[in-house]
Amino acid sequence: MNPIIFITGASSGIGKAIALKFAENKYNLIITGRRKELLDNIAEQISGTYRVKVLPLCFDVRKRTDVNSAIESLPEEWKNISILVNNAGLSAGLNPVYEGNYEDWEKMIDTNVKGLLYVSRQILPLMIKNKSGHVINIGSIAGKETYPNGNVYCASKYAVDSITKGMRAELLAYNIKVTQICPGAAETEFSLVRFKGDAEAASNVYKGFTPLTGKDIADSVYYASHLPAHVNINDMVIMPMAQASTAYIHKTN
Repeated sequence: MNPIIFITGASSGIGKAIALKFAENKYNLIITGRRKELLDNIAEQISGTYRVKVLPLCFDVRKRTDVNSAIESLPEEWKNISILVNNAGLSAGLNPVYEGNYEDWEKMIDTNVKGLLYVSRQILPLMIKNKSGHVINIGSIAGKETYPNGNVYCASKYAVDSITKGMRAELLAYNIKVTQICPGAAETEFSLVRFKGDAEAASNVYKGFTPLTGKDIADSVYYASHLPAHVNINDMVIMPMAQASTAYIHKTN
């Protein structure tokens, strides 16, 4: 059987790009997301194009019982997971703390932090049993530098940074690699979600420079996961050429 990669948030953006990259390289895929029809369509597209096996699992990473149920019900042949990519994440709103929206805060913390933990808690024992594997957490430049009005989103990504470092130390004895990949400005559904469907506001974020794409990050994930056995990339920060920090992007107009 081909090696298996488990990807959360695979119905669009970076997650979908990662799925395509690994399918192209003959991995079987477990892809997860909240939008069942979209997930099923991607699974059908990938299996038809690349002739690999794809298992779509529809659940919300924020719901611990659903995460547990979906992963515990994996058929035996799907439990030999080589790579886990904790990609599911989002930003909601862009407000100072004193005007923050409670629901936005909970959505970000529950998805970006607790969701990553829930999925990892279920997959890691399978890797430990096999004494092999690679966990790749998709962090953010926002987990390295805080910016105004990004407060809780940044905090959630700082948490991913800390959790990744903890995992790295805890899993050394089990021959499991752990990597964090932190994108800067990447044009996906990220801004559309942050601005709650306002397409004009979302598109303005990327005007005047060339942002990263999902494929750029997928290529980095693939590279990090295909190094010699004795080599591990702990942390990778990737930004578009036009970006120097969270606060500064050189725009031509």
